[in-house]
Amino acid sequence: MKKSDGYHKPSLLKRESKYLPGYILCVFWFVFTVLLVGWVILASLSTSREIMGGKLFAFESGLHWENYSNAWKSQKVSVFFLNSLIYTSISCAIIVLVASPAAYALSRFKFRLNMPMQNMFATALGIPVILIVMPLFSVITRLELANSRALIIFLYVSMNVPFTIFFMLSFFQNLSATFEEAAAIDGCTPMQTFWKIMFPLAQPGLITVTIFNFITIWNEFFMSMLFANKTSVRPIAVGLYNMVKGMQYTNDYGGMFAAVVIVFAPTFLLYLFLSDKIIAGVTGGAIKG
Repeated sequence: MKKSDGYHKPSLLKRESKYLPGYILCVFWFVFTVLLVGWVILASLSTSREIMGGKLFAFESGLHWENYSNAWKSQKVSVFFLNSLIYTSISCAIIVLVASPAAYALSRFKFRLNMPMQNMFATALGIPVILIVMPLFSVITRLELANSRALIIFLYVSMNVPFTIFFMLSFFQNLSATFEEAAAIDGCTPMQTFWKIMFPLAQPGLITVTIFNFITIWNEFFMSMLFANKTSVRPIAVGLYNMVKGMQYTNDYGGMFAAVVIVFAPTFLLYLFLSDKIIAGVTGGAIKG
């Protein structure tokens, strides 16, 4: 019989006990989120009387799916939703096309202004939007560019390019240079190497940063409130804000919560189905290729 060496492997309960506070916090946060989201969904299927009376779980008058159709048509949520979809899709595409080559060039090519440019983009991340609003508002007002879809897209791209470059910079730095050496042997130019080899290899990082940009632009409120005053160009965040202000006249709380569900549904679905992509992209930038 094999003699015991005096070492006893700790039980599973003892090994996991040190993580107990974290588990409790995660469970608490999960329950809180489920209750909060569940309450909003229930409210979107109820009448204003049931919401104000605290009878969401009774469903005395049934499920009111018409709240969604009323919010979509009567409250012009469809217009706001389409505007946000246009702004977000075009902005995210332009950001990737602009920031990816810039990040690749800064990560691979050494020149005199390389580090100053990297520091400039890093510094831009720490500048509050409120500091640039007043001069920006003055310039846009003088040029009469407000209430323009092109202006909103330009602002969204400008606001998110520094973060995208900063994120992709570390990702490209951790990709192996052997791919570029092989491409150079085959006669590829630096531009061809980037678009045909390095850009596809950076797909996990690109997907992750695009998801972050999508969520940021979709929920952006401050800039669009200042420069998108017309109903025809308002994104969904500003449209929802105006709906909430109008509740004092319409008292359609069911329609308001239905609009809230429509607003957070795209970002919720992104997290639900692409959470593994987000984790892979974030961790991939920290692994040496």
